[in-house]
Amino acid sequence: MKKKRILVVEDDRIISRSLRMILEQLGYEVTALASTGQAAILEAKETKPDLILMDIILDGDMDGIEAAQVICSHLRIPVIYLTAHADHTTRQRADATQPFGYLSKPIMKDDLRRIIEQALSTTQEEQEKNA
Repeated sequence: MKKKRILVVEDDRIISRSLRMILEQLGYEVTALASTGQAAILEAKETKPDLILMDIILDGDMDGIEAAQVICSHLRIPVIYLTAHADHTTRQRADATQPFGYLSKPIMKDDLRRIIEQALSTTQEEQEKNA
């Protein structure tokens, strides 16, 4: 069976490398690590991952929500937001992009596995319905 491919968008190098290690232990392929919204958009277009783990606060001029809006308008890739905190306004902005879900930092391996499996399963079911 082909490994599912995940793009990690996180500006903290320690967290992004830790996520890569955990994802690879869980049997996923990490297509790239991006630390800015612009890099996330480019990597999503180039690598066409099955799923994106997107931090809300990123380096650069574009946050994760803005990057997800661009990606979702061009590609049908489910997004799971990663966040240390989200106020009401930020959560409303993020909800408008119709993410698959949210993971609070620090991220627990079992929570990560569970939400990824749910997102990939739901996405596959939707694709099969629309085929």
